[in-house]
Amino acid sequence: MNDNLYEMIFKRKSFHLFRNIGNEHITEDELKEIENEFDNFKPLVEDIKVKMKIVKDSTTCKRGQEYCILLYSEKKDNYLQNIGYIGEQLDLYLVSKNIGTLWFGIGKVKEKQLDGLDFVIMIAIAKVDDETKFRKDMYKSKRKELAEIWNGDYYLDIANIVRFTPSACNTQPWIVDSSENELKVHRYRKPGKRGIMPIDMVKHYNQIDIGIFLCFLEICLNKNNINFERSLYVEENVDNEKNLTATYKLN
Repeated sequence: MNDNLYEMIFKRKSFHLFRNIGNEHITEDELKEIENEFDNFKPLVEDIKVKMKIVKDSTTCKRGQEYCILLYSEKKDNYLQNIGYIGEQLDLYLVSKNIGTLWFGIGKVKEKQLDGLDFVIMIAIAKVDDETKFRKDMYKSKRKELAEIWNGDYYLDIANIVRFTPSACNTQPWIVDSSENELKVHRYRKPGKRGIMPIDMVKHYNQIDIGIFLCFLEICLNKNNINFERSLYVEENVDNEKNLTATYKLN
């Protein structure tokens, strides 16, 4: 992944409403750059086909955005995790261009399929005229305490960054078991915690969230020059409260 993405972790924020962001606009050249860059992002799963489309007003998202980026995918094992992993690289890349973002999960689109691939989720975007309108201090964001999401006393410096991974309704559906040479990442769905999400969609969005988390984790491992071998698992029952998502062998 692009090394520049690490610094964007500290800058990014979710623009729940695009207000007071100035009068600049995303240019046609920038739109083309976004489309070209998308093809360079690293997938979590190599053989899942994905595509994106940038649209102006053909969605139900009404947050003051300029455009929405629609993400489509082939439906295979771990396709939701994969779209989260790729989409977060897109998110951080956009932040590097002073383009504000919002993962918008509940939105509907006119084009439910693109070249045979199914719509999964969208990211709303708008140009921001001043870097100071992004996050000033990530550590002031409301997140779970470290002890809630990280077991063991290893790689706590990384843990203190990845716990700020964005997630649907701030559910933060992850627990990591750490040891000297291994990290085990679980998708954890706390009973009853779902914010405004319909109960039947919690597992859907939380699988996207865990893909976003793996993206953050791997960016941090790379930044710290920690080599790893990842094993990715298919959840046997997505309705389980806790599922093993990935194991990282570290060296």
